[in-house]
Amino acid sequence: MKTSFKIGSVMGIPILIHITFLIVLFLFAFVFSSVPEPVGFADVQPALLGYGLSLLTTILLFTCVLLHELGHSYFAKKYGVKIDNITLFLIGGVSSMEEMPRDPGQEAKMAFAGPFVSFLIGGILFGLNLIVDMMVAGYSTTIPYRLVYILASINIVLGAFNLIPAFPMDGGRILRAFFARRMNYIQATRNAATVGKFFAFMLALLGILSNPWNPWLLLIAVFIYMGASGEERSTAVTRTLENVMVKDVMSSDIISVSPEMNLEELVQFMFEHKHMGYPVIQHNVLKGIVTFTDVHKVAQVDRISTLVSDVMTRDVVTISPADNASEAFKVLNNNNVGRLVVMEDGEIIGILSRTDLMHTMTLLSE
Repeated sequence: MKTSFKIGSVMGIPILIHITFLIVLFLFAFVFSSVPEPVGFADVQPALLGYGLSLLTTILLFTCVLLHELGHSYFAKKYGVKIDNITLFLIGGVSSMEEMPRDPGQEAKMAFAGPFVSFLIGGILFGLNLIVDMMVAGYSTTIPYRLVYILASINIVLGAFNLIPAFPMDGGRILRAFFARRMNYIQATRNAATVGKFFAFMLALLGILSNPWNPWLLLIAVFIYMGASGEERSTAVTRTLENVMVKDVMSSDIISVSPEMNLEELVQFMFEHKHMGYPVIQHNVLKGIVTFTDVHKVAQVDRISTLVSDVMTRDVVTISPADNASEAFKVLNNNNVGRLVVMEDGEIIGILSRTDLMHTMTLLSE
């Protein structure tokens, strides 16, 4: 099922909307329409006008979030980082990048660009309200003033929140850049992640001790803790594997299956060979790849009449033996697959699984 939809491109970067964004679009509109001035439109009559203004404010707010992400992306492209897309999610905007700049100064500038854009938007909007209010009597009591005030305030809060020194916020990346000037990148990431986890712990404690307790702080704490842990783990893996070649860690002993095998036979085959996925080959030609997940989608009673060719994935993700293992790790994650087919000159020469990479990571970390 397709979960993200392209709505356009800016600076050559595809802009996507995730289906969860539709939830937050109406949720935020409902919140704005339920809260009175100065941060909502509950007092506006008729009620339909109040809800329309709330929906407009929500759309403009996420336009500001998009501009925040474009701030990151501008510097990323300037430093040669490829931006796959920017996606608007339930939790905000996310720029999908190939990798962060290796230079600490570049990473810091790129990370700060997003909050800077938010502060800039907030400052301009506050200034606009101030100037118009000085020129037009009673402007501060109008709906346009309130709408601009809401957007300005949220942009300032968004910029400040993102400067919290904790992954996955921009402040965490700025902190890592600071540490990276004084130590290796993995240790810098570990230290920045530790600070992020501490902030998560303090937010969770504050949420629990609040009267009444605050579930939003707990949710943010979990988000920060998971982001810090994920960044620490991902950086350790990619940096450790970047000097290892795919050909050095792949399995050269290729075990394949026929597309004409039925799924009951495949399950038995998996049990005998102890692997959860296999390339599907016919007449020395790669037809696809089949995994236990594909089998699991078919009811047991139907497996004897269902062939491998009926459930296999035909769009096979491949990699070259000359690529490094760090690149293979990224390809696995980006495509959400458990194994890659290693191809050279149009022929299969090996299989590289996530398990192979984790074993290599464990050995190199000793």
